[in-house]
Amino acid sequence: MKIDGYSMATLGAFVGQELGVSEWVEVDQARIDAFADCTDDHQWIHVDVDRAGRESPFGGTVAHGFLTLSLLGGQLTRMGIVPVDAKAAVNCGLEKTRFLTPVRAGARVRNRVKLLAAEDKGEGRIMLRTENTMEIEGQARPALVAESLALLVA
Repeated sequence: MKIDGYSMATLGAFVGQELGVSEWVEVDQARIDAFADCTDDHQWIHVDVDRAGRESPFGGTVAHGFLTLSLLGGQLTRMGIVPVDAKAAVNCGLEKTRFLTPVRAGARVRNRVKLLAAEDKGEGRIMLRTENTMEIEGQARPALVAESLALLVA
C-alpha cells in the first residue's frame, strides 16, 4: 500500500498523523501452535485447547503476547510505513509496550499506525517512531499498544 505524498523527504509533514490501518490478520490455533514451536513456549493457555476450554479465564486458548507483537513488522511493511524511496529499514526496537487484552484463538487483529516522530540522524538516515495499536475485531480494547523504532536509510 502506498501513502500519497509520503517519502523520505516529506516524513516530517506526517508527524502526529495516522498513517493507516492494516488489513485484518487471523490469529488461529495453527499460528499459535507454530509460534509456540518456534519459541519453545508451550504454556497450556496457548496450546492445550481442551484444558484452556475448561480452565482458562478466557474460555479457550489465547495467543502469546509476543506473537501478537511480532505481527507488527509484516503489517508495517505491507502498509507502506517504510517510504518507497528508502533503501533500507532497520528495526531498532520498542519503547513503550503494553499488552492490554488477550487475543483469543480465531480472532482477527489489525494495526492502526500513527507517526510520532521522524528524527534526522544525518547521512541520509531518519529514525522513525510509530505508535502501533493492535485492534481486535469486535473488541473495545486493543490487544496491545507499542511504540516502535526503525532507522530508515535513504
